[in-house]
Amino acid sequence: MAASLREVRVARGKGLRELARMVRILPQLLSAWEKGQRVPQPEDVARLLGALRVDDVTYDRMMRLARHARDDNWLDSNPSDLPPALSGIVEYERTATRITMWSLAVLPGILQTPDYARDVLTNAEIGLAQADAMLVARLERQRILVKPEPVRLTAFLGEMAIREQIGSAEIMSDQMDHLTRVADLPNVSLRIVPRNIGYHPGLIGPFVLYEFGSLPPIVHLESSHATAFLHDEDVVRDYRRQAKILANRALSEDATRDLFREVAR
Repeated sequence: MAASLREVRVARGKGLRELARMVRILPQLLSAWEKGQRVPQPEDVARLLGALRVDDVTYDRMMRLARHARDDNWLDSNPSDLPPALSGIVEYERTATRITMWSLAVLPGILQTPDYARDVLTNAEIGLAQADAMLVARLERQRILVKPEPVRLTAFLGEMAIREQIGSAEIMSDQMDHLTRVADLPNVSLRIVPRNIGYHPGLIGPFVLYEFGSLPPIVHLESSHATAFLHDEDVVRDYRRQAKILANRALSEDATRDLFREVAR
């Protein structure tokens, strides 16, 4: 919700102090809402949206977020446009100090080449305009790996994710070359979890764990029709445990690079 509040304000061309003055609140309070440091009441969000004169679709979406913003865990069961689900992910990626992710069968968006991403999105049964918007957002998100103070990324990848051909053989070869380059970044650890090693919790499904400097960690789960953000301490602890299990089963970083090169041939 914090990310969407800021997006709506910027889209309407309003400065933070200007909007705060319009609704008669302190700029510091509005800033805290936009940073996710404090949670506004639904009536506060309604005042902001009224001052910004947003359309009905945006109003309904934002009010739905406002009503559920204090929930321990949040589920978006129909992420039909970029926000709120993707807006939340972008904000988590932008502000996280460490990201740990597990992907079983498809490479995560933050590691995809444009051609790989385009093939995934165009075959996902979504509209062309939405696919284009998601492609642009997906490629922009990758900048967190090379910004001045980059996030520390640990990505466990199922072997199927690099063996399954997405697009042409050339696309996959380029994708493997890209993974090799990313794996050389000092803030990135990529490790393949081999096939046929028996049961492990990762077989249940992918996850992303976001950790922050001064805020509680968040787990992100995604399926074809739902996106969940989990904050419960016990849930987060369980996914930390899953990450440790995957680390024990995964190939080393060097062996992973060798496998990328082998698949790229």
